[in-house]
Amino acid sequence: MSVNLTRRVATAALTTILSLGSLALTAPTAPAATTAPAAATVQAPAEAAPRVSRAEVIARAKTWLTANNGRPVPYSQKKYWKDGYRQDCSGYVSMTLGLRKPGPNTVSLKKDGFTRRIAMKDLAPGDLVIKADSDSADFRHVVIFDGWADGAHTAYKSYEQAGGVGTRWKQHSYGVNGRDGYHAYRPVNITN
Repeated sequence: MSVNLTRRVATAALTTILSLGSLALTAPTAPAATTAPAAATVQAPAEAAPRVSRAEVIARAKTWLTANNGRPVPYSQKKYWKDGYRQDCSGYVSMTLGLRKPGPNTVSLKKDGFTRRIAMKDLAPGDLVIKADSDSADFRHVVIFDGWADGAHTAYKSYEQAGGVGTRWKQHSYGVNGRDGYHAYRPVNITN
């Protein structure tokens, strides 16, 4: 390395160190010891979620069927719709439940206090059927239960945000046999 290049590198490094030291000296002081720690003031998901009725969840689910100029909202794990929610299945569910934008992912919907597990037979409109036990987001999914398709409860009608098609209302049997990794969950902010 040439002497001039070594001096320029050393000068740049020294300038960076002095700038950081100056910033540290002028930074605001720490809050007083009587202030509660940040973790104590963070609300649990169940407390932060606004109350919503089953009818509101289903009405919101229907909006994405035609929100794209009369067409379904397209599916994407990376994009956000005009309302600020992710265009994937969990973003869609978060929108219907009125959760904070962009919404928790499928694993968080299941594990972080947004839902509680129920029996499949107890599903009611607005409840969720979730598969979250996969290492890959491509193999996790959540749908919004709308009602049983038959008296024997072998299939149900649901709303979902699905790859390749976007928002749709479709008949499914996820979770019915108890062996495919899908289970029924009730959102904790549902009022009835």
